Amino acid sequence: MPSHVSIAGDDALTLDMVGQYTYCPRRFHLMYVEGRWDDNAYTIEGRHVHRRVDRLDHLLPDAEADRDTPTTAAATSPDKTPAGDDPPVISRSVPLASAALSLSAKLDLISSDGTEAVPVETKRGRVPNNAERSYDTHRVQLMAQGLLLREQGYRCDHGVVYFVGSRTRVEVPFTAELETQTRDLIERTRQAVSLTAIPDPLDDSPKCNGCSLAGICLPDETLAIRQLHDESAAPLPPPLKPRHAEGDEEPSHIRRLYPPRPDATPLYVQTQGAFVGKRGESLVVRAEGEELTRVGLKDVSQLVLCGNVQVSTQTLHLLCESDVPVVLLSSGMWFYGIAHGQSLRNAYDRAAQFHAAADPGRCLAFARAVVRDKAMNQRTQLRRNAPPSADLDRVLRDIDDLITRVPDAPSADVLLGLEGNAARCYFAHFSQTLKPRDFDSTWDFDSRNRRPPRDPVNAMLSFAYALLAKECTVALLAEGLDPYWGLYHRPRHGRPALALDLMEPLRPVVADSAVITAVNTGMVRAAHFARAASGCAMNDAGRKGLLRAYEARLDQLVTHPVFDYRCSWRSIIRLQARLLTRWLRGDIPEFNNLVTR
Repeated sequence: MPSHVSIAGDDALTLDMVGQYTYCPRRFHLMYVEGRWDDNAYTIEGRHVHRRVDRLDHLLPDAEADRDTPTTAAATSPDKTPAGDDPPVISRSVPLASAALSLSAKLDLISSDGTEAVPVETKRGRVPNNAERSYDTHRVQLMAQGLLLREQGYRCDHGVVYFVGSRTRVEVPFTAELETQTRDLIERTRQAVSLTAIPDPLDDSPKCNGCSLAGICLPDETLAIRQLHDESAAPLPPPLKPRHAEGDEEPSHIRRLYPPRPDATPLYVQTQGAFVGKRGESLVVRAEGEELTRVGLKDVSQLVLCGNVQVSTQTLHLLCESDVPVVLLSSGMWFYGIAHGQSLRNAYDRAAQFHAAADPGRCLAFARAVVRDKAMNQRTQLRRNAPPSADLDRVLRDIDDLITRVPDAPSADVLLGLEGNAARCYFAHFSQTLKPRDFDSTWDFDSRNRRPPRDPVNAMLSFAYALLAKECTVALLAEGLDPYWGLYHRPRHGRPALALDLMEPLRPVVADSAVITAVNTGMVRAAHFARAASGCAMNDAGRKGLLRAYEARLDQLVTHPVFDYRCSWRSIIRLQARLLTRWLRGDIPEFNNLVTR
């Protein structure tokens, strides 16, 4: 998150806050009320454009000062004289503040002659094709700078926007109408700082296409869910389908405004005795004096330490500052916990989470959807992967019967029973989806067992579920939620209950699918397990094979069944966590789990 983005703690505003509110109130709320930020190519380019402006802070010369004696903090320029015949004083990166407006700013550039000042705002793009040759945000920001300069005693009747993309200066006159609009927006921005409700998203706005927060804001997804909810008044509606235009068989266009796959991925370190340090902006993994790997920080979304792996304090500092969580797993791949920084300071999401968790009716409706959607995905997994047979048809009918009983379940305890019965039906037939390359009794599987698992398939399922729980926990923490306080799963010491709520419908389509792929492709073989009367454990080679299958599954692109665009399963987990947050806050009327067709 850039240094200029912070949660406002008093009545003072910055010029960027006013500009962001003018551009989009929802973006302003995410940045300055919830403390959210994400970079994209445009924001990085914008910082590059401002590198000269931000290099050194100048002081603005006093109005009516003797311009024959230049200040030590300003440079002179022979061109662009605002008034008189003497060359103007050019001041860059000038901090100004107004007690009357309760506004502070750092002005890119000011050209002054002692009595008149002209603010110049640098923008990375090209001159827009409209009558004003600038956007509202540009004009309001310049007008606010003009008000600050007037308080310093200068005349200021216009400003300039310099567009780097087209190398063009556009003059913006400071009219009475623009001043009224700017003062009104300053006041509305001040009021918006204290609002906890998320403003509505822009509807099909071109502003969303280049917004770095579009993947957090989810404007099209939010409006689509609201529209679909309005079309269905049932208390437990069927899984959402892509919305359609009136009289059209094709789904209407919902833009995917975030990358289909994130650039950064988890870095797993499971070599026992390894040490993770840093060198510059890279993580370096060493073992027994030898460098095993070196990965740039920008390519790491999580550092996952499996068992006896050490990490330096300097590396932890770097990861916390960069908002990269450190996930702790045991050598047997039990999920222990997460270490992360303090980058997200929004308390409203957790307040909404605890409020929802205290509402029995809301929790019951949420739990019904979790159990129903998990059973539907289990049914789909069997139908897709098990060979057709009369026995399979019977199992599918049994699961269908349990699904139809979910909407009438009167309590979470009854739902637990329905969920358990559906799981027994599913796992009783799960072995039919496995086609191991080494055909022996090692792969015999007839039921789910754990702590410890008694056969290879159960060992793989336990490992995959630990990885999925880790992924959901990280996603919830990134959204500001408490992963240990659930709505369906009851809170219990050491159990990430909300992460389990989020992962239940995803178990069959992510974790179970990865296990099926690992077995059927030979990525994991019988030789990768140690068996004893007390249980079964995977060796390092087996864990590496399953990790490859699991990560490949997360990177696989699928068509989202609600929004009808392509994205990876890793992106879907983050998307589901964000939609859950929006539902808890009341931004969308309902939360729907992802159900495959």
